[in-house]
Amino acid sequence: MARQPRLTLPGYPHHVIQRGNNKQAIFANVADYRVLLDLLEENAKKFDVAIHAYVLMSNHFHLLATPQTLEGLPKMMQAVGRRYVRYFNDTQRRTGTLWEGRYKSTLIQTDRYLLACMAYIDLNPVRAGVVAQPQDYPWSSHLHYLGVRVDRLITPHALVWELGNTPFAREAAYAELVQLGLNPVQQAAITQATLCGWALGEADFVADLQKRTERRVAKTGAGRPFSVNKPGLKTL
Repeated sequence: MARQPRLTLPGYPHHVIQRGNNKQAIFANVADYRVLLDLLEENAKKFDVAIHAYVLMSNHFHLLATPQTLEGLPKMMQAVGRRYVRYFNDTQRRTGTLWEGRYKSTLIQTDRYLLACMAYIDLNPVRAGVVAQPQDYPWSSHLHYLGVRVDRLITPHALVWELGNTPFAREAAYAELVQLGLNPVQQAAITQATLCGWALGEADFVADLQKRTERRVAKTGAGRPFSVNKPGLKTL
Protein backbone atom coordinates (compact mmCIF):
# COMPACT_ATOMS: atom_id res chain seq x y z
CA MET A 1 0.00 0.00 0.00
CA ALA A 2 1.35 3.43 -0.98
CA ARG A 3 2.36 5.65 1.89
CA GLN A 4 0.40 8.81 2.52
CA PRO A 5 1.90 12.16 1.56
CA ARG A 6 2.92 14.30 4.49
CA LEU A 7 0.32 16.63 5.95
CA THR A 8 1.78 20.05 5.12
CA LEU A 9 -0.18 23.27 4.75
CA PRO A 10 1.09 26.85 4.60
CA GLY A 11 0.44 29.17 7.51
CA TYR A 12 0.25 26.42 10.16
CA PRO A 13 3.00 25.46 12.62
CA HIS A 14 4.49 22.00 12.09
CA HIS A 15 6.47 19.87 14.54
CA VAL A 16 9.22 18.01 12.69
CA ILE A 17 11.49 15.16 13.77
CA GLN A 18 14.43 13.89 11.68
CA ARG A 19 16.25 10.85 13.06
CA GLY A 20 19.58 9.25 12.34
CA ASN A 21 19.49 5.84 10.66
CA ASN A 22 19.37 3.01 13.21
CA LYS A 23 19.63 5.65 15.96
CA GLN A 24 23.20 6.41 14.91
CA ALA A 25 24.87 9.72 15.77
CA ILE A 26 24.39 12.50 13.25
CA PHE A 27 27.01 14.77 14.84
CA ALA A 28 30.66 13.91 15.46
CA ASN A 29 31.85 17.23 16.89
CA VAL A 30 30.83 20.81 17.69
CA ALA A 31 31.46 21.96 14.13
CA ASP A 32 28.79 19.55 12.87
CA TYR A 33 26.10 21.14 15.04
CA ARG A 34 27.05 24.56 13.69
CA VAL A 35 26.97 23.37 10.09
CA LEU A 36 23.45 22.00 10.47
CA LEU A 37 22.25 25.22 12.11
CA ASP A 38 23.79 27.25 9.27
CA LEU A 39 22.08 25.05 6.68
CA LEU A 40 18.75 25.41 8.46
CA GLU A 41 19.10 29.21 8.60
CA GLU A 42 20.08 29.46 4.93
CA ASN A 43 17.30 27.23 3.65
CA ALA A 44 14.60 28.52 5.98
CA LYS A 45 15.13 31.93 4.37
CA LYS A 46 15.37 30.48 0.88
CA PHE A 47 12.12 28.53 1.13
CA ASP A 48 10.21 31.02 3.31
CA VAL A 49 9.90 28.90 6.44
CA ALA A 50 9.79 30.50 9.89
CA ILE A 51 11.56 28.35 12.49
CA HIS A 52 10.14 29.03 15.95
CA ALA A 53 12.05 26.45 18.00
CA TYR A 54 14.60 23.65 17.62
CA VAL A 55 16.76 21.19 19.47
CA LEU A 56 19.67 19.21 18.03
CA MET A 57 20.24 15.92 19.84
CA SER A 58 23.07 13.48 19.22
CA ASN A 59 21.05 11.25 16.87
CA HIS A 60 18.04 13.34 15.86
CA PHE A 61 16.65 16.86 15.80
CA HIS A 62 13.32 18.62 16.29
CA LEU A 63 11.94 21.75 14.65
CA LEU A 64 8.80 23.80 15.17
CA ALA A 65 8.28 25.69 11.94
CA THR A 66 5.64 27.50 9.90
CA PRO A 67 5.99 27.35 6.10
CA GLN A 68 4.49 30.15 4.04
CA THR A 69 4.08 27.99 0.92
CA LEU A 70 2.85 24.47 0.30
CA GLU A 71 6.27 23.20 -0.76
CA GLY A 72 8.39 25.31 1.57
CA LEU A 73 8.87 22.85 4.42
CA PRO A 74 9.56 19.70 2.34
CA LYS A 75 11.93 21.61 0.07
CA MET A 76 13.79 23.05 3.06
CA MET A 77 14.12 19.65 4.70
CA GLN A 78 15.25 18.03 1.47
CA ALA A 79 17.90 20.68 0.82
CA VAL A 80 19.20 20.60 4.39
CA GLY A 81 19.19 16.81 4.53
CA ARG A 82 21.08 16.29 1.29
CA ARG A 83 23.71 18.93 1.90
CA TYR A 84 24.34 17.87 5.48
CA VAL A 85 24.76 14.22 4.47
CA ARG A 86 27.33 15.20 1.83
CA TYR A 87 29.18 17.31 4.38
CA PHE A 88 29.06 14.64 7.09
CA ASN A 89 30.12 11.81 4.79
CA ASP A 90 33.03 13.86 3.43
CA THR A 91 34.34 14.91 6.84
CA GLN A 92 33.87 11.48 8.42
CA ARG A 93 35.14 9.57 5.38
CA ARG A 94 32.01 7.48 5.18
CA THR A 95 29.38 6.60 2.57
CA GLY A 96 25.73 5.72 2.59
CA THR A 97 22.61 7.00 4.27
CA LEU A 98 22.57 9.05 7.44
CA TRP A 99 18.84 9.60 7.95
CA GLU A 100 16.16 7.15 9.03
CA GLY A 101 14.02 7.64 5.93
CA ARG A 102 11.72 10.64 5.58
CA TYR A 103 11.34 13.18 8.32
CA LYS A 104 8.26 12.85 10.54
CA SER A 105 5.92 15.77 11.08
CA THR A 106 2.57 16.90 12.39
CA LEU A 107 0.52 20.04 11.86
CA ILE A 108 -0.59 21.56 15.16
CA GLN A 109 -3.38 23.81 16.38
CA THR A 110 -1.63 27.05 17.29
CA ASP A 111 -3.58 28.33 20.27
CA ARG A 112 -3.85 24.89 21.85
CA TYR A 113 -0.45 23.36 21.21
CA LEU A 114 2.21 25.78 20.02
CA LEU A 115 3.73 26.79 23.37
CA ALA A 116 3.34 23.26 24.69
CA CYS A 117 5.24 21.95 21.68
CA MET A 118 7.99 24.52 22.27
CA ALA A 119 8.30 23.29 25.86
CA TYR A 120 8.33 19.69 24.60
CA ILE A 121 11.25 20.55 22.31
CA ASP A 122 13.17 22.46 24.99
CA LEU A 123 12.77 19.63 27.49
CA ASN A 124 14.04 16.93 25.13
CA PRO A 125 17.61 16.99 26.52
CA VAL A 126 16.21 16.80 30.06
CA ARG A 127 14.02 13.80 29.25
CA ALA A 128 17.05 12.14 27.64
CA GLY A 129 19.10 12.66 30.80
CA VAL A 130 21.70 14.77 29.01
CA VAL A 131 21.24 17.81 31.28
CA ALA A 132 19.33 18.60 34.46
CA GLN A 133 17.87 21.88 33.18
CA PRO A 134 17.01 22.94 29.61
CA GLN A 135 19.11 26.11 29.92
CA ASP A 136 22.19 23.90 30.38
CA TYR A 137 21.90 22.52 26.85
CA PRO A 138 23.62 24.64 24.17
CA TRP A 139 22.04 23.20 21.01
CA SER A 140 18.46 24.41 21.32
CA SER A 141 16.50 27.64 20.97
CA HIS A 142 15.72 27.74 24.70
CA LEU A 143 18.47 30.24 25.52
CA HIS A 144 17.12 32.58 22.86
CA TYR A 145 13.77 32.71 24.61
CA LEU A 146 15.45 33.26 27.98
CA GLY A 147 17.23 36.32 26.57
CA VAL A 148 20.68 34.77 27.09
CA ARG A 149 21.63 34.96 23.41
CA VAL A 150 20.24 36.06 20.07
CA ASP A 151 19.66 33.14 17.70
CA ARG A 152 19.48 34.22 14.06
CA LEU A 153 17.68 31.03 13.11
CA ILE A 154 14.66 31.84 15.28
CA THR A 155 11.54 33.69 14.23
CA PRO A 156 9.33 33.94 17.33
CA HIS A 157 5.69 33.11 16.72
CA ALA A 158 3.14 35.84 17.41
CA LEU A 159 1.81 33.80 20.34
CA VAL A 160 5.13 34.25 22.14
CA TRP A 161 4.69 38.03 22.10
CA GLU A 162 1.48 37.59 24.08
CA LEU A 163 3.40 36.20 27.04
CA GLY A 164 4.32 39.70 28.25
CA ASN A 165 4.55 43.38 27.38
CA THR A 166 8.34 43.57 27.76
CA PRO A 167 11.21 41.25 26.80
CA PHE A 168 11.88 40.56 30.49
CA ALA A 169 8.24 39.65 31.14
CA ARG A 170 8.12 37.35 28.12
CA GLU A 171 11.39 35.66 29.07
CA ALA A 172 10.26 35.09 32.65
CA ALA A 173 6.86 33.79 31.57
CA TYR A 174 8.36 31.42 29.04
CA ALA A 175 10.96 30.13 31.51
CA GLU A 176 8.20 29.40 34.01
CA LEU A 177 6.10 27.65 31.39
CA VAL A 178 8.97 25.32 30.47
CA GLN A 179 9.81 24.67 34.13
CA LEU A 180 6.22 23.53 34.73
CA GLY A 181 6.84 20.90 32.09
CA LEU A 182 4.47 18.48 30.41
CA ASN A 183 2.74 15.46 31.86
CA PRO A 184 3.07 12.01 30.24
CA VAL A 185 -0.26 12.37 28.42
CA GLN A 186 0.86 15.65 26.85
CA GLN A 187 4.21 14.21 25.81
CA ALA A 188 2.57 11.13 24.31
CA ALA A 189 0.04 13.20 22.36
CA ILE A 190 2.75 15.29 20.68
CA THR A 191 5.03 12.31 20.02
CA GLN A 192 2.30 10.09 18.59
CA ALA A 193 0.86 12.78 16.33
CA THR A 194 4.31 13.60 14.95
CA LEU A 195 5.38 10.03 14.30
CA CYS A 196 2.02 9.07 12.75
CA GLY A 197 1.63 12.26 10.72
CA TRP A 198 -1.85 13.15 12.01
CA ALA A 199 -2.95 16.69 12.83
CA LEU A 200 -2.83 17.62 16.51
CA GLY A 201 -5.83 19.65 17.59
CA GLU A 202 -9.38 19.72 18.84
CA ALA A 203 -12.29 18.26 16.89
CA ASP A 204 -13.44 21.52 15.31
CA PHE A 205 -9.89 22.38 14.25
CA VAL A 206 -9.37 18.96 12.67
CA ALA A 207 -12.74 19.13 10.91
CA ASP A 208 -11.94 22.57 9.48
CA LEU A 209 -8.48 21.41 8.47
CA GLN A 210 -9.93 18.45 6.58
CA LYS A 211 -11.81 20.88 4.32
CA ARG A 212 -8.49 22.39 3.22
CA THR A 213 -6.81 19.23 1.98
CA GLU A 214 -7.67 15.96 0.26
CA ARG A 215 -5.17 14.15 2.46
CA ARG A 216 -6.80 12.58 5.53
CA VAL A 217 -5.70 14.60 8.56
CA ALA A 218 -6.64 12.31 11.45
CA LYS A 219 -7.02 8.59 12.05
CA THR A 220 -10.10 8.64 14.25
CA GLY A 221 -10.80 12.32 14.81
CA ALA A 222 -9.32 15.16 16.78
CA GLY A 223 -6.24 14.90 18.90
CA ARG A 224 -6.86 14.88 22.63
CA PRO A 225 -6.78 18.45 23.97
CA PHE A 226 -4.42 19.25 26.79
CA SER A 227 -3.44 22.27 28.84
CA VAL A 228 -0.13 23.61 30.04
CA ASN A 229 -2.10 24.93 33.04
CA LYS A 230 0.07 27.95 33.61
CA PRO A 231 -1.58 30.45 35.99
CA GLY A 232 -2.13 33.85 34.44
CA LEU A 233 -1.50 32.72 30.86
CA LYS A 234 -3.88 31.79 28.10
CA THR A 235 -4.88 28.15 28.46
CA LEU A 236 -3.06 25.96 25.96
